[in-house]
This record gives sequence, C-alpha cells and structure tokens, in this order.
Amino acid sequence: MKTPLTRSEEDHLKAIHALLPQGERAGTKDIAERLDIKASSVTVMLKKLAAKGLLRHAPYHGVSLTPKGTAAALKLVRKHRLWETFLVDRLGFGWDEVHDIAEQLEHVSSDKLTDRLDDYLGHPGFDPHGDPIPDRNGRIVERTTRALHTCAAGTRVRIAAVSGSTDGLLRLLDTKGLRIGIQLTVQDVHAFDGSVDLKPRTGAAFSLSKDVAERLLVEIV
Repeated sequence: MKTPLTRSEEDHLKAIHALLPQGERAGTKDIAERLDIKASSVTVMLKKLAAKGLLRHAPYHGVSLTPKGTAAALKLVRKHRLWETFLVDRLGFGWDEVHDIAEQLEHVSSDKLTDRLDDYLGHPGFDPHGDPIPDRNGRIVERTTRALHTCAAGTRVRIAAVSGSTDGLLRLLDTKGLRIGIQLTVQDVHAFDGSVDLKPRTGAAFSLSKDVAERLLVEIV
C-alpha cells in the first residue's frame, strides 16, 4: 500500500502545476512566492518529490512534473474545484468565500468521496469562477476565451471565467451583478485608459476599468 502524500507535498505539486502554463519549468523562487514560504524549504521539498518520481528537478533550471506528478496535481485541482462548486451551488456560499475552505477540503484523500461529490453535482465542467474541473481521468474541457478588454465595440460576449481572482475582485464583480454566464455587449473601449463600457441584457450600462476587464475572460456570443 502506497504512502499518501503529505499536505505540504500536495501543496507544492499544485503550486508547480499552476505555474507551468507560464513556462515549461517552474522556478524555486516562483514556487516559494506562491506558497509564501522560504526558497530553502522549497528546495528541500523538491528533492523529496523528485525522489518519489513526481517531478524532474534540475538545479538552477527549475522543475517540471512527471506524468505521475501531473496526475497527482490534477487530482488536487479536481477536488478543490468540486468543493468550491459544492459550497457555492449547494451550501449558498459566495464565490469570494470558498477558496480557503476548499484548500482544506482538497486534502481529503478519498477518491470515492470525490467521485460521489462529482456525481452529486452532475459532473460540472467548470467551477464557480469559470475554471475547468478535470474529470476522474484528468481530462479538461477545452474552450476558446479572450480577455474582455480585447473585444471590439459592438461585440456580444458571455463571461466565462475570472482570471487571477481575488476576494476583493469577486466582491467588486458582485456589485456590478457580474457572474459566470452573464451576457454583455461591449459598447466602447476607451483608448485613453483602457476602460470598457458595457451593456447587460437588462439594466443600465456601466464601465469597468482596464485592470478588471483584463481579468474577465469571455466567449464571443
């Protein structure tokens, strides 16, 4: 019977997986900043994970995940996003309240519980923030999105995801009535400051700053 990973090992794997889209390898400094720990502690953990066959570690050149490490990271991502979905859709939590709770629940090791949760929720493809939920085989639904601020005036869009979401950003979006799936028409993108004027299907038009519009990923309707 294999020894389960510790919470710290799992946290490192998930952090590395999150950093990999930005490059083929994740650097020790980037991992340390993401986990808010010392780089020396990360270095020690990377050696342990490499010894377990979960990653490839080249000193001074960063790390990459092995297929075994990728599978373990995707399993954590799957659990985290399923728990966020459960908390929002079934328990009525706000989408700005669930990240820290899901961070705790993702470390429950029962695959049976995860699969039952997935069944109960109806096999959702995306979590409340629009992030894709890997299925039990690690497959992720592919889709084409673009940042809202890159859309031309007159374009009709649907909010698909919030990139790099923070609690403050999510609360701001709440005040605008913006959620995943909301449809909007881009009325204007101002060259001066990059702000975007938007018109929802119902209700009054409003503006978003460039900083916010950059973080809203949309699909063209």
